[in-house]
Amino acid sequence: MADAGDVELSSSLIELAHRYGVSTGYSDWTGRPVTVGAATLVAVLDALGVPAATEPDRAASIAAHDRAHWARSLPPSIVGRAGASTPFWVHVTHGDPVRLWLRLEDGSVRTGLRQLENNRAPYDLDGRLVGEATFELPADLPIGYHRLHLQVGSTDVDSPVIVAPSSLEPPARLGAGRAWGLATQLYSVRSRMSWGIGDLTDLTDLAVWSAARHGAGFILVNPLHAAAPTAPMEPSPYLPTSRRFVNPMYLRVEAVPEYAFLRQRGRVRKAQEQLQAHADRSGQIARDRAWKVKRAALESVYLVEFSAGRQIAYSAFLEREGADLDDFAVWCALTEQYGADWHTWPEELQHPRGEAVAAFAAEHAAEVDFHRWLQFLVDEQLTAAQAAALQAGMALGIMHDLAVGVDPNGADAWALQDVLALGVTAGAPPDEFNQLGQDWSQPPWRPDRLAEQAYEPFRALVNAVLRHAGGVRIDHIIGLFRLWWIPKGALPTEGTYVRYDHEAMIGIVALEAHRAGAVVVGEDLGTVEPWVRDYLRDRGLYGTSILWFEMQHDGSGRPLPAERWREHCLSAVTTHDLPPTAGYLAGEHVRLRDRLGLLTRSAEDELAADLAQQQAWLAELRRVGLLAEDAGSAGSAEDVDEVVLALHRYLGRTPSRLLALSLADAVGEVRAQNQPGTTDEYPNWRVPLGDPQGRPILLDDVFTDPRAAALCEVMRAAVTPRM
Repeated sequence: MADAGDVELSSSLIELAHRYGVSTGYSDWTGRPVTVGAATLVAVLDALGVPAATEPDRAASIAAHDRAHWARSLPPSIVGRAGASTPFWVHVTHGDPVRLWLRLEDGSVRTGLRQLENNRAPYDLDGRLVGEATFELPADLPIGYHRLHLQVGSTDVDSPVIVAPSSLEPPARLGAGRAWGLATQLYSVRSRMSWGIGDLTDLTDLAVWSAARHGAGFILVNPLHAAAPTAPMEPSPYLPTSRRFVNPMYLRVEAVPEYAFLRQRGRVRKAQEQLQAHADRSGQIARDRAWKVKRAALESVYLVEFSAGRQIAYSAFLEREGADLDDFAVWCALTEQYGADWHTWPEELQHPRGEAVAAFAAEHAAEVDFHRWLQFLVDEQLTAAQAAALQAGMALGIMHDLAVGVDPNGADAWALQDVLALGVTAGAPPDEFNQLGQDWSQPPWRPDRLAEQAYEPFRALVNAVLRHAGGVRIDHIIGLFRLWWIPKGALPTEGTYVRYDHEAMIGIVALEAHRAGAVVVGEDLGTVEPWVRDYLRDRGLYGTSILWFEMQHDGSGRPLPAERWREHCLSAVTTHDLPPTAGYLAGEHVRLRDRLGLLTRSAEDELAADLAQQQAWLAELRRVGLLAEDAGSAGSAEDVDEVVLALHRYLGRTPSRLLALSLADAVGEVRAQNQPGTTDEYPNWRVPLGDPQGRPILLDDVFTDPRAAALCEVMRAAVTPRM
């Protein structure tokens, strides 16, 4: 292969890139047009399995793309919207009659699809003239997953048909009203009965308290995705080993029904008490210690025999989860023997469909089943948590968080490697807050392979995250439209966008959410094409607004007035990538980045800019009568509390349908959970929930904390209709 860096941006390279949805140019965060380098285009196309380094390569790839298109009798998948007709093409030998019929999801059959005019000339495919006809799916098809059949002679070819809701309607429980909810990083929220780390019983109790005492409509929780079961456990919930399955670290051992029949309950209780005592002394979340102790207890419970009814429930769970669960459980067993990076395993174990993998699974059946059983327990406890939240009065219940991607060395990357792009990673181009760009080290979906598999891996993922939820927040939802791909070894600035079929991706999200009776919140911050937010709103998906970022774009430096905020939106004062509001008001985010060497200008300049922004917000709060003229300037604890209350009252002045209060804000915490751009330089995702002095605070104490109660009541008032 010729050196990709020597390849010029020829017309053939541009043509090939466009065919595969690879951008050859884009506008950066300042609006400046940028042309993507040839080396980047060649590397990204290579990750899509498309040779493009030389002119002959490109000519051959274009010809192969044409041949593949005309050799298909039907599109790999067809996506439409309820209430609208959807055209699609059909390829048959020129002049042959066409018989089409639909088998709907309920088993019924539809025929008589209408043909549209198509005057495209036939294509010569190895001496066979292939003609193209255009038909349309009728507008009255029900939403769901159907199959289109094409019969030519004795040959039957079929293709999946996905019909999504035109617009996702809010669940009946929410209706046209507004709701507020707590946003929490669950691992940081311990109770007296926890195992050194927040768990699903803590989540249940937090949901019930916020709903029953303060009228909360939902609770937004960090991604609960699975991490590798070996030490060191990845602390970031946004870099999981699997998004399809859940981290069993969040299990409450005593809530497992079989625990009641365990003879060694005293020993297990002693282990829990020792773990809690260590957590009381530690200044950080100790995941590895917590999981080691909890896993030992769960291994004892696993040996307790199921009752007949529980065995039936477990068998039904295994049947429902199928091969996806098998792959995950086998990966967990493999990683315990060979390490957490599947690329370093013996070659015969590096693909889930290998004979050696099947032999390993058979030889280690008990170890594999243990990991299946853990997911069964998680499923039960999540089901119970959502049921308790709704019973306590929540309109939505638990709102889960879906991370952008997965660890390249983890379970999903191993099991789904045929649908993921190898040789590139997902990230983000430079923007105002990350001027060097970001590399998330995660392998992106291949859009072509997703279409060929009828988006089944994506459908399974969305279905799983909505199974126990009244809502889902999708991190970086813009990645369902286009995603920044970075070639291996390149800088984040040397990437380009690859487009996805957003009609299919968003359509599947809307379809699964409709069936789950859930809302969808897209994290649409950062660099976003203007039309995308309008598209999401039209499809019934909510956006995200963070108060500190809601500024006017006229150069005035003034906040965007509350009445001009978006209605179809989840709005909050802060987010997990910023310090809690008390810390933000103290300039902690600037000082921290200065200590870590992350600033691109002096700390003095950053602090001055930050102070100007804060003063603008204080002026806005005073303008609308939420803050007294002399409040907010002394910097005392009372002043900070008053400003925090006023900022959250301001959310109530916006038309936003969903409002969120960070639990860290509710208790007066000042420390950030995460500092973007760092790994171990700052204890990201390892900071236990604390009070204003940084002392750990237990969930039991949150329930009686006056500051938390006051802020929760502010949020209740914010969503209560004014008479």
